[in-house]
Amino acid sequence: MMSVTFAFGSPSELTKQEFVTKFGGIYEHSAWIAEQVFDQGITAEHDIIDELHRLMSDCFLSASHEEQLGVIIAHPDLAGKAARAGNLTAESTSEQASAGIDTLTDEEFARFTELNDAYKAKFQFPFIMAVKGSNKHAILSGFEERINNTPEQEFARALAEINKIAAFRLADL
Repeated sequence: MMSVTFAFGSPSELTKQEFVTKFGGIYEHSAWIAEQVFDQGITAEHDIIDELHRLMSDCFLSASHEEQLGVIIAHPDLAGKAARAGNLTAESTSEQASAGIDTLTDEEFARFTELNDAYKAKFQFPFIMAVKGSNKHAILSGFEERINNTPEQEFARALAEINKIAAFRLADL
């Protein structure tokens, strides 16, 4: 576990509004997680990135199935139409660009679209993968491998991937 602190200061010294403003985007379009985490009590212990991530992750994992599904569904398709139209959050735009999927050829975009559509048809939610530091080939491979999983396996995997994304986002603050 890393004991790295936040570059901006201490989360434990923020008001609830400041905390939610700062951390509300850690889970895609799900500021309710930051609100609940703040309400549980933020202490100096949570000024360490890994400790705040643990608290946020626990909050997300203890949420109802419906709340978790809402967070999953809030995620955009990888290399989807929203990305091409420039309609992603700043965090998602940066993450997808870091994996090089913002510069796909038309053929690669078509393959991503085909896999996104097949995945959503099977699982009823978007393919979630923490792509920071990855590349389009690894992402396509992940798609092709995971499409064969059961819905239960993919739901659990989506939760794990979302928590990885949250860890990356916290580390970037």
